[in-house]
Amino acid sequence: MAAQAETIEVPSDAELLQAQADLWRHSLYYLTSMALRCAVEHEIPTAIHRLGGLASLPDLMTALSLPSVKMPFLGRVMRVLVNSGVFATDNDSESGVELYRLTPLSRVLVHGVVADEHHSQKYFVLGVTSPHYTEAALGLADWFKKDTEPPVQSPFEEKFGVPLFDEKTALLDEELDAVVNKGLAAHDNLGIATILRECGDIFKGLESLTDCCGGDGTTARALVKAYPHIKCTVLDLPKVIDKAPTDGVINYVAGDLFHTVPPSQAVMLKLVLHFWSDEDCVKILAQCRKAIPPREEGGKVIIIEIVVAPSLGPVMFEAQLLMDMLMMVNTRGGQRDEKHWSELFKKAGFTDYKIVKKLGARSVIEVYP
Repeated sequence: MAAQAETIEVPSDAELLQAQADLWRHSLYYLTSMALRCAVEHEIPTAIHRLGGLASLPDLMTALSLPSVKMPFLGRVMRVLVNSGVFATDNDSESGVELYRLTPLSRVLVHGVVADEHHSQKYFVLGVTSPHYTEAALGLADWFKKDTEPPVQSPFEEKFGVPLFDEKTALLDEELDAVVNKGLAAHDNLGIATILRECGDIFKGLESLTDCCGGDGTTARALVKAYPHIKCTVLDLPKVIDKAPTDGVINYVAGDLFHTVPPSQAVMLKLVLHFWSDEDCVKILAQCRKAIPPREEGGKVIIIEIVVAPSLGPVMFEAQLLMDMLMMVNTRGGQRDEKHWSELFKKAGFTDYKIVKKLGARSVIEVYP
């Protein structure tokens, strides 16, 4: 007997045409990322800023010292980036020439400008679109086929033999290590002023705070500037602390948060836990719990992290899910929903928590012993 032919529901003409367009978009989104990388490598946002905030295509070609033969191609790249919201356009009222201007997104990509609350995200873009990151993602299908004992290595670690954000990363590629660490610092410091404005009450009444993985103390200095009465300590690895400024404002401690956290009334974990597995998060949180006094004495852990939730709307939710994929491909960590966070807090010995406020894709959480 002949095998019965499989059947499949055939979409309508309109559905088919829409599906084809959606397929193009989803398959080719990486080209938008590469166009963004190209703009960042050429520092186009910085060029527009230095040209007074508006620039024509010929203006950009001159400012970037690009050969004139490439001008129509740059126009096509800019058209994609305008459509995706990286840049915007106006028309000159006299000549009718199209002028490019910055959007909030491209403003955070302006590099080499020193200003309060400005942390250029240039190196974040260069890191996450780097060949190492993309090669790790390209190996995802093969990675799923391999049956390994836990703890499961990330596709990045399996591909290159070293973890990301590790002392061994520089042995793989010194330039990659430098770029990702610069990107990490800029990414972590972006928005701290907003947190201080929107959630300042969580710091009122505190006498001391330890900022775990606080880097060069940028966040701690912003905190002390807003609340001079707080004694701030920054805990980070020796290689980071060795380069930290000795200004007498912040107390720097070299160490490993898996083993000990300097005692203080509050401990802050700002964009730290998403790099780590559940088991490691529990270990870190347990050390933080040991470092703080009882809740009645003001003891708490302040966590700034993504709390995955579709209620934030499709754009923020998609950003959260993509950040989770970034962690899955390149680290052993991930982004977590509220139920997941609650389970980790309980396992680490905490009794209660409160999501103080949601700021964009991130949330500020207080966790109590």
